[in-house]
This record gives sequence, structure tokens and C-alpha cells, in this order.
Amino acid sequence: MNENTLNSLGYPQIQKNVADCALSYLGKRYARELKPMADAHLIQIRLEETAEAAALIRFGASIPLPSLDGMETIMDLLGTGYLFSERDFSHLAQFLRSCAQLMKYMEGKSGAAPTVSRYAASMILIEPLLSEIERCIHSGSIQDQASKELIRIRKKITVNAERMKRKLDSLVSKHRSIMQEHVISQRGGRTVLPIKKEFRKQVKGSVLDESGSGQTVYIEPVELVSLQMELAALQAEESREEMRILGDLTSLAESYNREIALNTETVGVLDFLFAKAKYAATMDGRTVRVNTQGHINLQRARHPFMGSSMVPLDFAIGKTYSSLIITGPNTGGKTVALKTLGLLTLMMQSGLLIPVEEGGEMAVYNEVAVDIGDGQSLEQALSTFSAHIRNMIGILEQANTSTLVLIDEMASGTDPGEGVGLSIAMLEELHSRGATVVATTHFGEIKHFAAATPGFENARMEFDTVSLQPLYRLRIGEAGESYAYSIALKLGMPQRIIERSKSLSDQSISRDRTFVFTSPPLENPALTPDRSVAEADGPTELSRKNQSKHSKDSIALHKKTTTRESDSPAPSKTFRKGDRVYAAYLNQSGIVCDIEDSRGNIGVMLRGRKVKIHKKRLTLHISADELYPGEDYDLDIVLETKENRKKRKLMGRKHVEGLQIELPPEE
Repeated sequence: MNENTLNSLGYPQIQKNVADCALSYLGKRYARELKPMADAHLIQIRLEETAEAAALIRFGASIPLPSLDGMETIMDLLGTGYLFSERDFSHLAQFLRSCAQLMKYMEGKSGAAPTVSRYAASMILIEPLLSEIERCIHSGSIQDQASKELIRIRKKITVNAERMKRKLDSLVSKHRSIMQEHVISQRGGRTVLPIKKEFRKQVKGSVLDESGSGQTVYIEPVELVSLQMELAALQAEESREEMRILGDLTSLAESYNREIALNTETVGVLDFLFAKAKYAATMDGRTVRVNTQGHINLQRARHPFMGSSMVPLDFAIGKTYSSLIITGPNTGGKTVALKTLGLLTLMMQSGLLIPVEEGGEMAVYNEVAVDIGDGQSLEQALSTFSAHIRNMIGILEQANTSTLVLIDEMASGTDPGEGVGLSIAMLEELHSRGATVVATTHFGEIKHFAAATPGFENARMEFDTVSLQPLYRLRIGEAGESYAYSIALKLGMPQRIIERSKSLSDQSISRDRTFVFTSPPLENPALTPDRSVAEADGPTELSRKNQSKHSKDSIALHKKTTTRESDSPAPSKTFRKGDRVYAAYLNQSGIVCDIEDSRGNIGVMLRGRKVKIHKKRLTLHISADELYPGEDYDLDIVLETKENRKKRKLMGRKHVEGLQIELPPEE
């Protein structure tokens, strides 16, 4: 998967959350290395084993997972010639004992969790190594019985220590009056007596040290020299024997290198598996069915980072449509819906349970491509539009039948008219390549395109029009509105500005950049509603230049020097019920079924679906008089939906009230 996709959807946080649930260094490592897979069969296996582990945890089972404390060092150094210490062997012995316990425990769970039990069954008991370590080492120290030679040496050391103790007791009793303190001291590993400086000559021996004040000297009595030399020799002999014993244990451990490595890796995998199960328990994760046909059907899906605070989503795609256009107001949850679908897909393909209702179904994709966020960059001098285009070029390069494409705010960052056209063209291209596409937009033209094009479907984020609050519920099959006027009015926008905005929107002037001022009244009487500022005093040189360069230089719009195409105002378009009209941006024609409303929108029946399209975007194809010759005809029958046609069993050319009428062919 593309790293940009993983980062945009928050996948690194999923890796961290799973790692936090792991206990061992290997489990945490596997969690940090977690990546989505593309093999549907392997994904289903991973989901099932995670579900088994989650079931064990849900029923209160306490899994005796072995601790891997100290095993990282052992596995890194095993076989390198490194001599392991008593502490290392204590860690190894504890690990081997825990492995035996885990194998026995999971053997009893083979019925409830067969897949997880097979992991433990693959582990190997290493009894000879464990027995030898326990014989030689206890509580981090080498035992006397580790070897006969060690027993002999330590017996001699014990005898020597007894002789030294008796001799020291005698010397302390003899020199008690001249000792600075009645405490035996050690200097450089040698036993000494603390004698007052002025009495140093009364004690035969070597001065090994002196106090900081100079008032005390530390003397090794001559009577202890031979005993201490003998003790040092015995201690050196003991150390050599201990090193030999550790060397033998290290060699024995190296002979089981493969078995130790297998057990360690298996424990790491099981720790990782139960970490996934623990994480699933924190968000009530469930397993889903997996397919490679692009079918997604989820009930009550939630974003894993939002938990119960999120209104669950019901989402479906891939059966009758593979492209979904989501509309609705800002802050209504459109982007969250995109990110929820994308992140749940990545989680599912990583073998993680996801927060949905039981019985869900999800598709496996080779790539999940996203264009979420404006991607502006001062360092790279990228505008919002440039960033979107760069992302879309990358998406188009990899889009195919195994690609999930998520696009947020199509047609943003540039001229709405051009942006809409470019967006529709890209949607068509992605659809032709078989990609699964989910996109959000505010533009009605894209909604109309989705409503009229096979393979596309509209959806909206529900909005409470009374409280003007988003409900965050996704409703598929309906196109939504942005509610910009209502929201702006609620937030305190003056009513006169809202009314003025509606007036401008009704004429669709901002769509084609033709600014027609109808209100408020213009102060200059030379200006008419259809004439530009530049033409008020006649065709100036500036207006002529702008007219010739209109298609190249948009600055003229900001200077209000727009040019008209003719001296006379263009006639207003009027359409009647029954007219056959053509929508160029949809490349489709349909029948007018509803006359023009206050905003200039006209109801058009396209492929059996009623769509609202502004009159500026329609051209008359065939008038109703030509299409239905005669004085009377029943338009309701002409515009029947496919369902009504089937009920009335109309076939081919039909007769309506004595007239022959050619109906559009059935889809």
C-alpha cells in the first residue's frame, strides 16, 4: 500500500495501538511492522484466528504467554561464540518452563480455538537443556553440584575461610587497644586491620592504605598473608571452573538453536495475535466475510478512533453500483465517512477485527488510493488544486478493478465550471477501469451526473433542517444539499446578503462567470442589467482588448470588465413539459417533467429517474409539439417510470388517447 494512503487514513496509529497491547519485544515488533495484505484467503485466515483469540479473552481466559524478558539478547548472540552468563541462563530456563505451560494449556483449548492451538502445538519441548540449566544454576548463581571439581574447590575455600576467621579473631583480640575501630576492612580484595597511625610499628605487616585524615593506616598482618594468597588462588580456580560450566551450557544451548528460535518466534506470533484480540475488545471489533468482487456491505460501522461517540454508518457498494457520490453540508461527516471506510478496509486486510455489526462483508483491494485534504505546500509551491491534480494523476496511473478510490471534495480549488467537468471526466475514467470509487462533493452537477449514469449512486449525510445540526447518518440513494444559506443565516449572516446570494444563484451567473446585476438598483442610469461596467460609456479600448483576450486572461473578471457576446441581451430559455432536452455535461437527453422553479431548475426525466438541472445547462432537442403531434396528450403516461411500464406491460409503440407515441426504449 502507498505510504501516503496509510498516513492519510491514520494507519500508523492503528499499528501503535496494537503494539501497546503486546507484552513481548517480538509482539510489539510484529505490530509495528503490520501491513495490509492482498491475498483474500490469507486475510480470511488471519481474521478467523484473531476472532478465536478474541473469543478466548471475552470468556475470561488468562493465557499463560511466556515472558520474553532477556530472550532478545539471547537470540541475537546465540551461535556467535558469546559466553552466556548465569542471568542469561535464568531467563532461558524461565522461557522454556513457560513454553511447556503454554503448550499444555492450549492443548486443552483445541476445541474452542483450533487455529490458535495449532501455533502452540508447533512448539518444541527442550527438556534436556532445561534440566541441565536447572541442575547447574539456581537464583542466578552456579550451584556446587554443577561439577565435582567445583564441589572440591568450594570445600577448600570454605576451609580457608574458617582458618582466616579464627586468625582474624585472634589478631583483633590482640590489637584491640590500638585499632581505630573494631571493624575488619577490605582493601584491594585483601583483609586488613584499621590501626591508629602512631601505633603502626606495633603490628607486623604491610600498609595497604591510609585514611583521608591520615590518622588511620590499614595493615595486612603478616599472619594473614599466606592464607589470603591461598584464598586468591582458590577463587581463581573457582572462576575458571565456573567459566567452563557456563561454556558447556552455552554449547548445549547452541545445539538447540533452531528449537529455541522456533519457540521464540511462535511466542512472538501468539503475543501479536492476542494483542490484536485485545485491541479488538477495546472497540468491540467483529470479523467480516471477505470477497474479491468489490462488494462492501457494512452495518453500524464506526471509526476506530471515535468509538461510541460516532454515529454508526450503514454502507454498501459494489452490487448495482461501484461509484458513490456523497453530498451534504460542511462538518456533516462526509470526510469521516470516507476515512472510516478507508481505515476499516486497511484494518480488515491486516487481519484486524473492525467495529461493525456481525455479518458484514468487505472487499479486498490491491491498492487503496486517497485524495483527502488540500495538500497545500509552501515548500513545494503547490496550491490546493495542484495538489489535487497531482494526487489524481497518481490515482489514475494505478486504478483498476482492484483499486478502492476515496476522493474528498471533488472540483475544489479551481473554477467550479472547469472543476466539475474535470471531475466528471475523471469519474468516468475511473468507472471505465472498474475501480470502486467513493467521493464527496458540494456541486449539483456531479450529483446529477451520478443520478443519471449507470454504475453510479448518490448518498447524503442527513441534516436536521429544524435545528440546522448534522445528524452524521449516511443515507444511500438520495442526493443531499449543502444548506449553505440556512447555516450562514443561523451563524449570523445578515438577511439581505442571504437574499442577494439567492438571487445570484437563481440566475446561475457564478457558474459561467457572467455577472448580471438585477438588484440592488444601479446608480449609473447608463448601465442596464445586461450591460457591463466597461460598456457604460461605449466600447472603450480596454473593453475591446478584454473582449479579444477573454479566454486567456481572467483578471478582467476581477476588474468588472467582462465583455458581452452581442449588443442585444440573449433571449431567456423557456421549456415546456414534454420537451426533449439535452444536457451536454451529462451527454444525455431526457424529457421535461417539471417546469422551471424560482431558481431556474427544471425537472428532467433521465433514464427513468427525475433530476433537477438548471435551464442554463439545457438545450432544446425536440419540442413537445414535434415529439407528440396533436393537440392533446397525457404527459404522466409518457413519463412513466420503468416500474409503471412493467405494470402496464407497455411494449414498443403505445397508443395514448388515440395517438401513437414513441416511448424511449426500456433499459
